[in-house]
Amino acid sequence: MTLRTLATGALALGGMILIGMGLWFVFLRPALLPEDARYMGSTVAQIQDILPRLAPWLRRVFGVLGGYMLATGLLTVHVAMTTFRSARPGATMVAAVSGLVSIGGMAVTNFAIDSDFKWLLLAFTLPWVVALALSRADARRMDPGA
Repeated sequence: MTLRTLATGALALGGMILIGMGLWFVFLRPALLPEDARYMGSTVAQIQDILPRLAPWLRRVFGVLGGYMLATGLLTVHVAMTTFRSARPGATMVAAVSGLVSIGGMAVTNFAIDSDFKWLLLAFTLPWVVALALSRADARRMDPGA
């Protein structure tokens, strides 16, 4: 198995993780998690009493967010299996930037709010890191001056 094949698989795994997260946000994520209320210094019941229409609105917001995650994951898998796999110019940069602003940004934000899911989300960034490191190693192998 080549470095490029391993890099492709790692990036595709990162995309599949985003697809799974998107599906979770669309179909399973409750409007308010206990950690959401804890961050606001309240309880879910208190928030629902004060703002009874917040939960239905948040379900729509998270549905849209999940749709974007799902779409980003699908596009990541496609990029992994096409331009990234064939080491096309710019493909590694696209993978790096998209990983940084998608799952990377989500992980950083979850650390900032002390989310219960912060370590899991940080782990979800690992496929991108592995894919990029292997891509770099493959590029150096192909062109030692790179």
